[in-house]
Amino acid sequence: MTLYIGREASKLWKRICAEITTEINLLAENWRYILAGLIFQYIHGLAARGVHYLHRPGPTLQDVGFFLLPELGQDKAYISETVFTFVFVSFVLWTFHPFILKTKKIYTVLVWCRVLAFLVASQILRIITFYSTQLPGPNYHCREGSKLARLPRPHSAVEVLLINFPRGVIYGCGDLIFSSHMIFTLVFVLTYQKYGTKRFIKQFAWLIAVVQSFLIVASRKHYTVDVVVAWYTVNLLVFFIDKKLPELPDRTSGSSLFLPVSTKEKDARSKEENHKLLNGNGGDPADWRLRTQVNGKILEDGNAVLADNAMNGRQDTARLVPCSLVRLCGKEGAQWANAPTTCDSQHAEQRSSPVPHH
Repeated sequence: MTLYIGREASKLWKRICAEITTEINLLAENWRYILAGLIFQYIHGLAARGVHYLHRPGPTLQDVGFFLLPELGQDKAYISETVFTFVFVSFVLWTFHPFILKTKKIYTVLVWCRVLAFLVASQILRIITFYSTQLPGPNYHCREGSKLARLPRPHSAVEVLLINFPRGVIYGCGDLIFSSHMIFTLVFVLTYQKYGTKRFIKQFAWLIAVVQSFLIVASRKHYTVDVVVAWYTVNLLVFFIDKKLPELPDRTSGSSLFLPVSTKEKDARSKEENHKLLNGNGGDPADWRLRTQVNGKILEDGNAVLADNAMNGRQDTARLVPCSLVRLCGKEGAQWANAPTTCDSQHAEQRSSPVPHH
């Protein structure tokens, strides 16, 4: 038993080390995209902090979701945050499963490049939307009479840049349309829908997304319109952006330790293949032979290729090989296939013709 555990632990450690090496190589090639996506997360938080300075509390707007769903209250507002935290942590752990599990379908770095692209596109539209129109926040700390509903004028730029994390993010106001929680949830669910392998997890993930939508409205963190707009905006963005991005290599078809071919390598291979096709040569070095076409027949190394007549069951003699080609390639080049040449016919005519007498 101890020997088995030790052997399996050794295999796991080798698998982790090999996966780390692979992901580091991918990160060295794609670190700019990862860094840009992470920087924009800060920019998004900074924009949400900035709109809080513009927020003006007022009466809660009329909302269908508020009429249909009972209010959870301040003491149960943590439920929606707990569900969101579960979704977030579960997705992050899933993206790192190739380091441990044998069944690998994704590369962690490449998946996060796509996820950050989806998030950035959605958050850009969100920033434009909530800065266009500021609505009175329905959350408890955003209502009239709350000390957190208005932010005092900042004394310095540093105060704004620090965004008072995490309190400033949790107790923000004014960044309503559309819901940031739903952006993350839908992007994670859509990504697993495409690259995940467990069908029941996919179905459960969509159920969680629907439950999260109701909990956000019931907690009065967003209006119903914030959630509805997030549903169709994020889905459409992911659909169109996913078509523009290069497809991830499927690790289930071959060895999981091989790196995907980079764009430069793909271009180099395409140019090499096109060059071979233009020269009439394939990828096999044995096929790199001189080819010449004479009288409709293909000659390889100066040898004539004869065609078999399969209709009458007999072999027809190919056209005569030109005498000029025989002189160029050598007599032996045409004799291996027993192909007659024009040189033979010319010599025969010379022998049969009478010698003129002077």
